[in-house]
Amino acid sequence: MPAPCGAGSGIDGRHTMQILIVEDDVRLARALAHILEENGYGTDVVHNGADGLAYAESGIYDVVILDVMLPKMDGFTVVTELRRKNVGTPVLLLTARDAVPDKITGLDSGADDYMTKPFSPAELLAHLRALTRRQGEVIFEKLDAGDLSLNLESYDLTCGQKTIHLSFKEFSLAKVLMSNAGQVVSKELLIERVWGVESSAEDNNVEAYVSFLRKKMRFLGSQACIETIRKAGYRFAADGAAA
Repeated sequence: MPAPCGAGSGIDGRHTMQILIVEDDVRLARALAHILEENGYGTDVVHNGADGLAYAESGIYDVVILDVMLPKMDGFTVVTELRRKNVGTPVLLLTARDAVPDKITGLDSGADDYMTKPFSPAELLAHLRALTRRQGEVIFEKLDAGDLSLNLESYDLTCGQKTIHLSFKEFSLAKVLMSNAGQVVSKELLIERVWGVESSAEDNNVEAYVSFLRKKMRFLGSQACIETIRKAGYRFAADGAAA
């Protein structure tokens, strides 16, 4: 899977909303990313539906901005597949079509909102504010996996009655692994998600932060663990299989 064309990051330890842009018009995608980054959002950009689905499945994004007409897989199919796989990330559809049947198809596929091109930056930001307010209240206040609960606002990790605060990178690492519980996540993907695609981070950076996170999980008394999968990456095991 090719690397996306940008990466969000935390600012002063505060949570930055992460937006995935799936748009095959490269100039428009760059313009959208610029608008969003200027307004404090983190962005990743991919240019076809297959990559959009693969990235959105990670569950780490706060909103997906998704064009309808895409190569490899159209936007309607991407949304349908996300919902079939129980990925609840809010989806904002972009379409050059203004026919009512297309809007109905998009919403019936599982999209949360839609915008018809062309649109103003102010309109885009208003739609995103509405979607992120909705998700903050209902969908992604916390992430649960096994006996652990990760607070997506405060960066606190909780097990039973014990809670510990995570650094931004520990939080980002935990979010990716817990979002993909039971699945192998490669070191390459962790570097992209936690440090960013422009980063010079290497495998030993990932290993160090996995070690930090494991120590905090042990401090909490969690039965879950982060397994090392030789030559493949890491897997969050909710049932506490041997690391």
